[in-house]
Amino acid sequence: MTSVSKHRIKACILMGAPGAGKGTQGAILGRIPRFHHFSMGDAFRALDTRTEIGQEFVRYSSSGQLVPDEVTVRFFMSQVASRIESHLFKPDIDILILDGIPRNRRQAALLEAHLDVVQLFHLSCPNREELVRRLRKRALKEGRLDDATETVIRNRILTYEAETKELLEHYAGSLIAEVNGLQPPVKVLSDLIQIILLNPSWKDMSRQIV
Repeated sequence: MTSVSKHRIKACILMGAPGAGKGTQGAILGRIPRFHHFSMGDAFRALDTRTEIGQEFVRYSSSGQLVPDEVTVRFFMSQVASRIESHLFKPDIDILILDGIPRNRRQAALLEAHLDVVQLFHLSCPNREELVRRLRKRALKEGRLDDATETVIRNRILTYEAETKELLEHYAGSLIAEVNGLQPPVKVLSDLIQIILLNPSWKDMSRQIV
């Protein structure tokens, strides 16, 4: 696996079902100095299939197989390394905002040697019909084929419930902050920022002269 730093990278995880608002909140937080947003979904969609790892993804997806967690994590680490090399992300002074990774307990375990997770934000949206409505709206607005039909949408939500919620057990305790994802986006953002400002890791890093 690609080595990107001598020390573990400080990171916050945005977790929630499809349509919970992870991408929206991550993109906003990523525009604030000392934060860097990484969307795994965006990275997958921008993947160059001519590269070695791109061809590896194609081999799995074209045969209907799930991409192994090890391959996903290796791709993620290579993307982070590229952003560090291009100075888009400075791990000594920036906190990484993760959206879409880790997706399960196995990925979290693979990343433990590289990431120091200082907070997990769980954007809770118990109203599944609202999630379906949001994803339909996004599919029409952005031309997202991955949200094109209700069957696909509901399957994605079921996959989340079966797999991704393992992270709540893996990161159990004070790391987890529950945020109501059904609120207006500006209220969700306000709640996230208030939690970040109280986080000891953020307080330590904010004192650094940059």
